[in-house]
Amino acid sequence: MSKYKYCIFDFDLTLVDSSRAILKCYKHTLEKFGLEIPDDKTIYNTIGKTLADSFAILTGISDDEKIEQLRIEYVKKADEVMAKESIFYDDALAMLQILQCAGVKVGIVSTKFRYRIEETFRCHTSSLPVDLIVGGEDVTVPKPDPQGLKLIISRFNADNTDVLYIGDSYIDAQTAQNAGVDFAGVTTGPTPYERFCEYPNIYIGKSLTDIFQHI
Repeated sequence: MSKYKYCIFDFDLTLVDSSRAILKCYKHTLEKFGLEIPDDKTIYNTIGKTLADSFAILTGISDDEKIEQLRIEYVKKADEVMAKESIFYDDALAMLQILQCAGVKVGIVSTKFRYRIEETFRCHTSSLPVDLIVGGEDVTVPKPDPQGLKLIISRFNADNTDVLYIGDSYIDAQTAQNAGVDFAGVTTGPTPYERFCEYPNIYIGKSLTDIFQHI
């Protein structure tokens, strides 16, 4: 199944299609503050960045206090819609369970809050097929800084050579490179195959099943 003892996943657009809920939260927030709402593709392309960075990109606002107001409003809306309107990819839950059954330790490292990830699992499955989760509230510096990935590797007491990080974004590829672990990309997010090829990787696939059939 996998030569790796530890498979660590990004969350949004890697395990779940949360794009509908994310777009809804951004549009709600921008509308509430009377700001121009960009087209869906522009918003979509910010997924994977921190909320603060995304709002700065989408609005051109550089004032930290204003950005924080936007972030807080986004989180309030996300509390209402994010977990229930995020949909696991068809093979995601089964793949996590298969890995665990094969003795592979499974983790998640994401900029999304850990509590939100746990809530999403509760909304859609009766089990939690993940051993460890490191979310945005667990780090002081977001990806592509390797802090989160290094934290989960430390908690697993793993060797870097035994770890594979799987993500949908070039930011995930940078994170794996910065942490010194292998990376596999899935093209379910905004990053195209060609962009992934700019970074070290063992495989770029169309789905999680595609990746694990080739490694």
